[in-house]
Amino acid sequence: MKASSRPKSERFCSFVNDQIITSTGYINEVIQQVTSTRYISRMHQRGNSTGYINKVLEQDTSTRTSTGCINEVFNKILQQDTSTRYNNEVTMSDSGLNGTVTSRVKEYYGNVLKGSNDLKTTACCISESIPHHHKEILALVHDEVISRFYGCGSPIPEALQGMVVLDLGCGTGRDVYLASKLAGENGYVIGVDMTREQLDVARRHLQTQMDRFGFKTPNVDFRKGYIEDLASPGIEDNSVDVVISNCVINLSPDKESVYREIFRVLKPGGELYFSDVFADRRVPRELMDDPVLYGECLSGALYTEDFRRMLRNLGCPDYRVVTGHDIEIDDAGIAGKVGMINFRSLTIRAFKLDSLEDICEDYGQVATYLGTLPEAPHRFILDDHHIFQTGKPMLVCGNTAAMVQDTRYGDHFHVVDDRSVHYGAFDCEPASASEGKNQGSCC
Repeated sequence: MKASSRPKSERFCSFVNDQIITSTGYINEVIQQVTSTRYISRMHQRGNSTGYINKVLEQDTSTRTSTGCINEVFNKILQQDTSTRYNNEVTMSDSGLNGTVTSRVKEYYGNVLKGSNDLKTTACCISESIPHHHKEILALVHDEVISRFYGCGSPIPEALQGMVVLDLGCGTGRDVYLASKLAGENGYVIGVDMTREQLDVARRHLQTQMDRFGFKTPNVDFRKGYIEDLASPGIEDNSVDVVISNCVINLSPDKESVYREIFRVLKPGGELYFSDVFADRRVPRELMDDPVLYGECLSGALYTEDFRRMLRNLGCPDYRVVTGHDIEIDDAGIAGKVGMINFRSLTIRAFKLDSLEDICEDYGQVATYLGTLPEAPHRFILDDHHIFQTGKPMLVCGNTAAMVQDTRYGDHFHVVDDRSVHYGAFDCEPASASEGKNQGSCC
């Protein structure tokens, strides 16, 4: 069949005019077809979708009779997704991801909770101090974004300038906007969330936040999707420098898929830095069916040893605990249900490094922090028992050496010696191990 010689815009308009748009449901069907065609190409991450839409509409003056119909379709697209990536919305069904749990979480965070004051426990509340330079940025973030924020820590690592950052379960975008300012205009931050109500809040303040940060081009993109399947919202293999998440992964009904996806999208040497709730034993199945316990980030919490095994099976034999605190349960009803289970909020970092071993090994390596990170001029905290004072050499195990040398932190450390000589196991016990608290995988 001979290809049509009509301009693309004319063929597109004919396609739309041939449809009878009589209901919202049908408009959605047309949008799904439109966004799958070549007429809206996949744009550069920092591209402006609005400008591209206007360009399509203005390509051929002979199509002006169809402009109204096209505007109706595109206005629907813009209403659905006001981020910088209007044409890449995900419309997955909950049924494929343990629909009951997923629907409960959506309902709890989308409709039940109206603000952080509605929470019944401290599981999703920040107890650790926020760095001063973070507070300065958060002061610029819109009040609505802050008030609808739920998190159990401050999972924002150092050295984000120019990085590609992915926030899993971004909610209203509080941490996305914080990371956006830290990454700068040359960086890029993607927020993924499954809850429409939360994303609506995040998206409607996007341009305001860019203006407040002084950015000419948005470096933020909010995408609707599920953290168990990051391919659907367009996150490619080895494309992300840092993955962050704030008290979200415990809400997933399929945590192993979440961690598998994280290590798929991370670049070699990339970092997972997140806060979440963990338990000191396996949570009984019947507690997982309680919507309040699950929504409060308690009954979905992983047993710490199961978490260690899960990461090990995914090729990450060593993770580090940065900070941790016990979760207070003041609600008598909830306390009665959870019984003797102890819950802790932990901030954890893990790296995508092939060189990591399952125990700490001694190669006689010495690492010195150079003090060159603007946000950490005097010391760098790798974890709860590796605190590098600027200019002071520290004897480290092979895994620690790799974490500070073969990652984006490499420019800020000087590491002496390699792994050519082995001296046996390295005594790298966590400072709090004797208390049975912040135990990492290796160190």
